[in-house]
Amino acid sequence: MVFVDGTQRDFLGVSNSLRGLRWVERLDGVTRNTATAIAQTTGIPELVARVIAARGIGQEEAERFLDPKLRDLMPDPSVLTGMEAAAARLAAAVTRRERIAIFGDYDVDGGSSAAMLKRFFAGAGCECEIYIPDRIFEGYGPNVQAMRELADRGNSLIITADCGATSFEALEEAARLGRDVVVLDHHQMGVEMPVAHALVNPNRQDDLSGLGHLCAAGVVFMTLVAVQRELRKKGVAGGVDLMSLLDLVALATVCDVVPLKGLNRAFVVSGLKVMRSQANVGLTALARAARLDGPVQPYHLGFLLGPRINAGGRIGDAALGARLLSTSDEYEANEIAEQLEKLNAERQAVEAVMLEEAFAEADAELAGAQKPAVLITERQGWHPGVVGLLASRMKDRYRLPSIAIAFDGNGKGTGSGRSIAGVDLGKAVRAAVSEGVVEKGGGHPMAAGITVRREKLGDLRAFMEERLRDAVLKANEAQVLKLDGALSARGASLELHGLLEKAGPYGAGHPQPMFALPNHLIVSSSPVGRDHVSATLKGSDGATLRAIGFRIADEALGRALIQGQGRRFHIAGNLDVNVWQGQRRMQLRISDAAPAEA
Repeated sequence: MVFVDGTQRDFLGVSNSLRGLRWVERLDGVTRNTATAIAQTTGIPELVARVIAARGIGQEEAERFLDPKLRDLMPDPSVLTGMEAAAARLAAAVTRRERIAIFGDYDVDGGSSAAMLKRFFAGAGCECEIYIPDRIFEGYGPNVQAMRELADRGNSLIITADCGATSFEALEEAARLGRDVVVLDHHQMGVEMPVAHALVNPNRQDDLSGLGHLCAAGVVFMTLVAVQRELRKKGVAGGVDLMSLLDLVALATVCDVVPLKGLNRAFVVSGLKVMRSQANVGLTALARAARLDGPVQPYHLGFLLGPRINAGGRIGDAALGARLLSTSDEYEANEIAEQLEKLNAERQAVEAVMLEEAFAEADAELAGAQKPAVLITERQGWHPGVVGLLASRMKDRYRLPSIAIAFDGNGKGTGSGRSIAGVDLGKAVRAAVSEGVVEKGGGHPMAAGITVRREKLGDLRAFMEERLRDAVLKANEAQVLKLDGALSARGASLELHGLLEKAGPYGAGHPQPMFALPNHLIVSSSPVGRDHVSATLKGSDGATLRAIGFRIADEALGRALIQGQGRRFHIAGNLDVNVWQGQRRMQLRISDAAPAEA
């Protein structure tokens, strides 16, 4: 409800939850009316209609929204600046059977993009290789030495995927060596352009496509559509069925946390259908190694498959992910999947130790008289491949922009940062580069990477505080938990979950539906696993629902739930299906709670 002065009433009267959040209804007066109209005209249940309306979907587009089609949402690839030149050069490489090098990034998006390109060009008869840089020794993006190596190996064309838009020195070296470079990227860049035969990036300053929300794999897919069109004009057969590559586009789109709206949403919906056919032997082997049970869901991509692919780039061989996703050999796929499974377990162990140290440092900083607006934790000896995970966990725990930095013995620090809504960390990092505070850096509003000298650490802290304090204070004042509606334990059915899934997939820019279970009794609760909390909730009509809170056991929320047996709480969370030994049961993934008696 909205009062006359425009303020919102606290949902269930919760103004200060166990996580320090104010609960508010996600819908306003206009979207509430839209939800009613959608329910009345389509027969969609009211609760599902509320979810759809709250995400900006109007009455006229509601039914089509529930069944997104790639053909309806994908524009002509030529709307991307530089696409015609890129497609012409890549098509020429196919007709001339050139040797092609694909330079990718070491994360899921880079590996998926590189694998798509290799599958396409190898299928078209071109000899091609994938080059993934070592995260620790080479860092992000093309470098001069790598360009020389690729040229020496006889590659006449180099394609950069998920990188290259700001690699001026490396691309100049490639040009000096007489090698053409086509850049396929999506990272933010300035006005200055590197030397390249073609550069396709929806975030370049002169691109008016409005597709800046695509990940690199989305850009690569659109490029391959354009290349295939060029080949058809020449009467040349293309490499592979492009629709078969959509599983990799879906994987990268979810794991790179780009907004799941419009074209991205269609990519994921279509890609999940391809993935469930298990045509990609690498993904199938990885799902088996991860003991994935039941049909693949977006959650599995982001929390089961993605971390295992990233484990190679974080603490092992950075090229493992791209090799897994591009192979058609089942034996090789199983071997790589097992390697990634082991590396992921090692990564988890390393992360646990580093996380304990990072939390201790952050707690000490926040206990001081002058609380920082941006958390910066650092250690010599931390693994540089894991600092991004630390930053993410710190951001989630403290709800502040966070940067974690791993310093080597020579005083060089590799850092990664994650931000909160409303605070543009990437822009601040680029400003720090311009001011000489950090040696290298860049990123997005919500994530960034830096290279910094230890002697500049104090300057970095001061710069970030001055640059971001006002934005952080403003963002923290607006710390609310937005709820799509209220639900009971009995109402949390598999049928409702299935209808809600049609309004997905959910992720960045298209948030998972959040519901409150008012006045539910905690029948039982206990810590489980490493730091999770399991509970059984009972509604006033006696119906029960299992609930799980991940990574909350040592937080105020987790402690209150563990100690709250026999008490009533308002519980907020997302509906989820737990699949165990082939049986599907509903559960609530707990996000927040508040004592009902309050």
